[in-house]
Amino acid sequence: MLGDPALWLPIVFAGLMGLSILIYVVLDGYDLGVGMLFALAEADEKDRMVASIGPFWDANETWLVMAVGLLLVAFPMAHGIILSTLYVPVAIMLLGLILRGVSFEFRAKVPQERKAAWNLAFFTGSLMTALAQGYMLGRYVLGLETGLAVEAFSLLTALCVACGYGFIGATWLIHKCEGELQRKAVRWAKATLGFVALGFVLISLASPFTSPRIFDKWFSMPEFLLLAQLPIGSAVVFVVTWLALGRLPTKTDQFNWVPFLGGIALFGLAFSGLAYSFYPYVVPDQLTIYDAASAPESLLIILFGTLVVMPVIMAYTVFAYVIFRGKATELRYD
Repeated sequence: MLGDPALWLPIVFAGLMGLSILIYVVLDGYDLGVGMLFALAEADEKDRMVASIGPFWDANETWLVMAVGLLLVAFPMAHGIILSTLYVPVAIMLLGLILRGVSFEFRAKVPQERKAAWNLAFFTGSLMTALAQGYMLGRYVLGLETGLAVEAFSLLTALCVACGYGFIGATWLIHKCEGELQRKAVRWAKATLGFVALGFVLISLASPFTSPRIFDKWFSMPEFLLLAQLPIGSAVVFVVTWLALGRLPTKTDQFNWVPFLGGIALFGLAFSGLAYSFYPYVVPDQLTIYDAASAPESLLIILFGTLVVMPVIMAYTVFAYVIFRGKATELRYD
């Protein structure tokens, strides 16, 4: 039959949680990136940028709720350790998300002379959220340890993740916008792609040396030959994306989606490497998914609910992107 539920249910929930995190990073990553790029845009361009993410940004954050919810109900011990250790950056992230939500609505309703303040708040909330998530990634990669070196590394990954979001946000604008704003987005994407590469190198170098276990997983044979496909694939995607950016925008606006697809591929490859490195641990070298998992009976009940809720979220996400496909139009609130 299905075998021991205590063995396969934690794997299923780890996979569902990982999928939710990856979808969130891609989808909310680009709209956080658009928010941070507010700092480089002219006043009249900001409305078009908001119009490009307006139908999607709120739903994108649903995937973060899904991921954290799965962590809580499926791996409650890990939830307690991770969130208590990362309490400050989690609080900063939540404040940033709240500030983004409030400013997104208020900028459309205040008098014109106060709109700039709410545009600044939208940028600030986006930047706070991106930096907090990057900092948490750095701490997680280094095993949730503390110390000066850990803090320095985490701050550097915070910058790289923010630039990564800026990159995928710029590629989204390339796809959704036209004219001068599209040309600016191409320049922004080129400028941030180098920081994305730096983030890849930093995390790729740091992960194996944080733990002898991870080092052995990466550099044992024949695993090393198989896993070499990840950095090779990433290098290929970087080159293809850079070449595509060099050819954009075109007169017919063909292939404007290629850089965004490249961003998705890069995030997916990075996530695959991290997932392989840390499996089966949900708290690095402290707690495995089997030790942290709820009782199999509870997980089985939760699984039925998850298999109903997740497809519904996926369906309305796809529906929104299909309905609002094409170029962003003029931002109107009447």
